[in-house]
Formats: sequence, C-alpha cells, structure tokens
Amino acid sequence: MEDVKVGHIEVTGGNVWYRITGKGPGIPLLILHGGPGSKSSESDPLRQLGTDRPVIQYDQLGSGKSDRPTDTSLWTVERFVEELEQVIDALDLKEVHILGHSWGTVLAASYLLKKPGGVRSVIFSGPALDAQRWEQDQRKYLKQFPQDIQETIERSEREGTTDSEEYQEAMMAYYKRHMCRVDPWPEELVEDMKQMNQQVYNYMWGASEFTVTGTLKDFDVTGRLPEIDIPALFSCGRFDEATPEATEYYASLAPDAEFHVFEESSHMPGIEEPEAYVEMVREWVNRQEMKPGA
Repeated sequence: MEDVKVGHIEVTGGNVWYRITGKGPGIPLLILHGGPGSKSSESDPLRQLGTDRPVIQYDQLGSGKSDRPTDTSLWTVERFVEELEQVIDALDLKEVHILGHSWGTVLAASYLLKKPGGVRSVIFSGPALDAQRWEQDQRKYLKQFPQDIQETIERSEREGTTDSEEYQEAMMAYYKRHMCRVDPWPEELVEDMKQMNQQVYNYMWGASEFTVTGTLKDFDVTGRLPEIDIPALFSCGRFDEATPEATEYYASLAPDAEFHVFEESSHMPGIEEPEAYVEMVREWVNRQEMKPGA
C-alpha cells in the first residue's frame, strides 16, 4: 500500500487540505492544480513518483476538500501566492520542485517572480501565462467548429444564458477536442467539472475558457519570464488550449528552459497520456538533481 499522509493547513481565509504520497529520497514535487476553483486529482498519475520522492498535492482555498469561503476579496493571485507560501512553510519544504498545471502556472510564475529560495526546478504544464493570448487562441480554435456551435456559444454569452443546456452541450464539444480527448471522459473528470467552484472560476476568469472577463483578464507575465532563472520545463498537448505555439514562445523567454509536446493530448496529458506524462516529469526532476553542483 502506498504511503499517504493527509491533513489541513491554516492559510489566509481558511484551511486547505493536503496529501503527501510516498517517502522517496528525492526532493519533493509540489503540484499546483488548475482552475481556478478546481481541485487536485485523486488519480493523478504523478503520485506514482512517490517511490522516488514525496509528491504533494493540495486543494486551493475554495475548492475540493478545502474550506469554501464566499468572500470574493480572497480570490486574487496575490492571496493564492500567499497561500502557496504558507503551504511550503507549514510542510517545511526547504527544497522543492514545482509543477503547475493551467491556472497553476499563473500561480507558479507569480510565486517564482518573488525570488523564493529552495525551488530546484519548475514545470509549466499547459501554461496560461497571458490571459489575452489564451482567449485569442481559444477563439481561433472555435472558428474550426460547426457554425451552429459557434453561434450557440456567442449568443449564450451575449444574452447571459451560459447556464443553458444548449450552451453546456456546445462547450462539451469544445472541451472534448481541446481539454480532454479521452472518450468517454473518466468518471473523476466528469465529477470534478460538476464540483468546480463556479464562484471562484467566474470571478477570476469568466463564463468559459474563451471569455476572460474576471480579475485575471489582464494577467500577462510574458515580459517577466526572463527573470525565471531556475530550470524550467514548458509542456503542452498538440491540441491543447495552451497551444504549442504559445507554449514554445513562453519557453523561448525563460533563460534555462526546455519545451515538450505530447502528440496525442490536449489539455490533460495526465489523463490522455499518463505513462508519457509521468516519464517526462520523472526524467526532468531526476536530471535536475544530477546536475553538477546540484
């Protein structure tokens, strides 16, 4: 049976739930889940790395098994970064590798720009580092869909009927091409989408992936990526919402960065190509630890 420890950590605004899988001798891997308003994955294949190193997941405030306050003043990048600092501090992570997925890359980049000590490397998985570019890329994808789907989405957003069944069906067609291409979706992913904290997602992002109206609307760290001077791996799927073009561009800006594409995946390589995803992460973190002087 795998070695698992769970608990809660007090952070600004409430308590967050965490889980540590494994007691391997390597430097811990800390995972920042997507969203905002989503949660960590029970069946995350990266938990297999627990034999190599502790794998740490936590549900950000407002999601999953963590507290769900409704105070919108808590839903800022700055407070989520503060929460990350509080988690690292509480778990006494002197050294750590960080993997952020999707919205988790916003968090990872914002944290790293504060120049914390002890971060050995970072993985930006399906990066969302420029909100306007993300929106533009989704709009381009949308143009490849049948006219009726495009019209349903545009009309629903214009009229504020994004909770209609028609809109949800149109969105699913989009998600099945650019979020997760496994058909049918695993039960856990379906459940996670249902449990998503819409207050956090809508407040920070907007009604959908391709309409950013929330507080993240002007988020863009591309101009500051040259400041991220630790080893950085940027990865995405061939059909990812985080397009290969955008992801490769971000990688070109960070001084010590590499770029990787999962050819059979969209936004969820951990579900779509789990073995390849685990292998990429394992090889990357092991290599960072073997560097001379590391």
